[in-house]
Amino acid sequence: MSENLNLSAATDTGKWFATTHWSVVLTARGEESPQAEAALEQLCRRYWPPIYAYVRRRGHRPHEAQDLTQEFFARLLEKHYLDAADASKGKFRTLLLTAVSRFLADEWDRVNTQKRGGGALHLSLEAEKAEAGYRVEPADTATPETIFERRWAETLLETVLARLREEFEAAGQQERFAALKPFLAMEGRKLSGAALAARLGLTESAAYSAVHRLRQRYGELLRKEIAQTVSSPEEVDEELRCLARSLGR
Repeated sequence: MSENLNLSAATDTGKWFATTHWSVVLTARGEESPQAEAALEQLCRRYWPPIYAYVRRRGHRPHEAQDLTQEFFARLLEKHYLDAADASKGKFRTLLLTAVSRFLADEWDRVNTQKRGGGALHLSLEAEKAEAGYRVEPADTATPETIFERRWAETLLETVLARLREEFEAAGQQERFAALKPFLAMEGRKLSGAALAARLGLTESAAYSAVHRLRQRYGELLRKEIAQTVSSPEEVDEELRCLARSLGR
């Protein structure tokens, strides 16, 4: 029960492209609406950690990085950086990385704490979480871009795990999820199928099947999440490989 999750498991990806991050971006370029604002706020929360880590790696102190990240997303919501958005040009996070690089080069000296008000997102919890995540980054010579990719990958996996947990909770299976969750990671190697079976009240064979279904569903949710950030189904496998490289797998 210790085999690694197959990140490249075959799944029907095309059905996930009806509503993607790109379609949200394109909607945001048009008429303002509560739906578009809510969707964009979700995007900002999703990409706050990698953007913040990138800004920190560029040499800014925590408070400066928070202000700069806050202002960057405020500008994004004000559509200044969405005018050139084009799904045919590649990945959504590539657009963000290019945009924040230009932002830091051209706008950082204009940022001040007053710009946290009026139309800006208030994501203080994300700022605290992002700094905590940045502090555990190894003190090596990794480039800002490498740190951005790593935090993107970690945030993506955290999001997928949260969605998987929500599915179990919705079915009233919180304890089942708690028992199975370790088998998604390396820590599952320390556990035996017999112990899991006893905890779940199943046969060992049924416990193995439960782990297999959990990993399969995790892979499906991961592919679905990635599908929202690229412009075509063909790019999903490429992104999965990029994710694995970012995490050193």
